[in-house]
Amino acid sequence: MSNKKLSDTIKYLKKKKKVLFITTSNRWVKSKDIPKSSILAHFIADQLENVKIIDVTKLNIYPCEGNNSEASGNSCGIKEAVLKDKVKNPSGYLRCWASINNKDDELWKVSKELLESDAVVFFGSVRWGQMNSYYQKLIERLNWIQSMWTTHKDKNIVKNIDSGLICIGQNWNEVNVIKTQKQVLGYFGFKTPKELFWSWQYTHNIGDESNESYKKAFDKFMNDFNIDKNIYPLKLKKIK
Repeated sequence: MSNKKLSDTIKYLKKKKKVLFITTSNRWVKSKDIPKSSILAHFIADQLENVKIIDVTKLNIYPCEGNNSEASGNSCGIKEAVLKDKVKNPSGYLRCWASINNKDDELWKVSKELLESDAVVFFGSVRWGQMNSYYQKLIERLNWIQSMWTTHKDKNIVKNIDSGLICIGQNWNEVNVIKTQKQVLGYFGFKTPKELFWSWQYTHNIGDESNESYKKAFDKFMNDFNIDKNIYPLKLKKIK
């Protein structure tokens, strides 16, 4: 099953001119361990052309300020919130107050590439039944994309961009996570092809919290996708 999902994803993305992969799972900065979702992102990218990978855990991205739910209404995505910087915002579509209020914010490194791509796939881990906090923070900071056209009746700037999410879990709720986030990205205005939404979970025994289970998960993951652990994650460590 995992190999079928993988092959369908690769086949679909090979038709795209420019693809963006966004990894969202983290480790301690000095750890030599590589998240499984990041390994998978690089493994897939190596079988495609014109793929750029951004690790958002390495970027300085501030939390969403909640400007879409102020007492005065939704000011998220309005023209007054545009980041006036031709390098960081060449399209002129980055309209996020947090990018203006925090001069060292690096959301622009994501939005610039995203708006120049015709497919974006997020990779990350399921933690306590939901996508990890880096993914959630990023999605909230991209809220201006949705507000622009749904609230302010402006242009849907992502209507021609395919989106996807591939998540990795241990023992709980990954299927529901995919279902929910597919809806979220659809609400944003992205296209949501089924080939780009799927998950891998080590076990469906929610009560299995043994250390042995966590240790076995890595080898099973690598075997399920036929990833050579003599190449990965050593290759990623060299990239870092």
